[in-house]
Amino acid sequence: MKISDIKCHVLVADDFDPGLTSSAQDSLLVVISTDEGLRGFGESDLNPYIGRACIEAPGTHTMGLSMRELLIGMDPLDIETVWHRLYTMTAMNGRRGAGVHALGAVDMALWDIRAKVAGEPLWKLLGTPRQTPVVPYASLQPAGKTFETYRDAICKDAEKAKDLGFRAVKAECTMAGPYAHDGMNESYDRHTELVAAVRKTIGPDIVLMIDVQYLWRDADTAYSVARDWEEFDLYFLETPIWPDFLDEHAKLADLLSIPIASGEWLSTRWEFIELIERGKIGVIQPDIGRVGGLSEARAVCELAAERQLPVVPHCWKTGVSISATAHLAFTRPEIQYIEYLPPQLCVEKLRRELAKEDLQFVDGEIVPPTRPGLGIEINWDAVARYSEN
Repeated sequence: MKISDIKCHVLVADDFDPGLTSSAQDSLLVVISTDEGLRGFGESDLNPYIGRACIEAPGTHTMGLSMRELLIGMDPLDIETVWHRLYTMTAMNGRRGAGVHALGAVDMALWDIRAKVAGEPLWKLLGTPRQTPVVPYASLQPAGKTFETYRDAICKDAEKAKDLGFRAVKAECTMAGPYAHDGMNESYDRHTELVAAVRKTIGPDIVLMIDVQYLWRDADTAYSVARDWEEFDLYFLETPIWPDFLDEHAKLADLLSIPIASGEWLSTRWEFIELIERGKIGVIQPDIGRVGGLSEARAVCELAAERQLPVVPHCWKTGVSISATAHLAFTRPEIQYIEYLPPQLCVEKLRRELAKEDLQFVDGEIVPPTRPGLGIEINWDAVARYSEN
């Protein structure tokens, strides 16, 4: 079997707002075809125009070759060889960042093909099945331009998640900072009020995570606010400090009793080693597409397992990435929760429409999928509707 074609679909929702901090408004959908008629699907969380260029741009020298040109004719089942060849021969184009993110979508599609050839759901090829359930958390999304409307939207979704049976939720608490919702600039006291309101809404028994999207630049400022959140029994505080400031991460980890979670933007296991060892991170958050695909996400899970650190993968795309994340979780006991939103909590069109997952949410848990491969069904009408190709 050989790879015969690779197609990159740049998808952008017709109602997208570039002022919003939500990458679920677009998608890079990668489709790899074989000479035996099989297709594999992959996705990554980056600007899809850039991702397409990383894959399709023609090569100019031996350290900056074209991923597409390299892929044609290779064995799709020899994923390790494909990954290392693409990583090595495109190193000057993107040894980190967008180049690896695009490679992650390719890797995901290859794993989809391998599992389809085996006639098995992907998780059965990724390792030993775990003995504990896979538990998802619901991400709570804000709305409005005032503190009151923001708080009420988050708490309304928290109530919905509770009614749906979620055992864990994550609230976006970003009313200031570089990724402030809709240009808001509320005080840190308001952020504390929001955390308190969400905890009151869900009660003491549901796990609560808080995402502040790089709100602070240094550990002292972060601690001056987040120390007041220790009373709310948070499972983690996500991305409190800019990801390059690893010494500040380590300092905050020493000061704060709440575990710090980070890693959503990182590519390759090597960046995670630095985050873990120098940044003293408490919860590891690889995004399967961005980190370099399922192959590299497995390596990051191994790092976490060796250090007895929990993993909670980041996933803010469509059912393609959600499915890949769930399949990985079914073989990795160090994954404590996965990010998952049912249609009742989805706002973005692509999340609702692009792919139908073979995932069932029952009694607060995800049931193991049974269809071969990722088990997804692509809605080609949605691809045509939102395609920018």
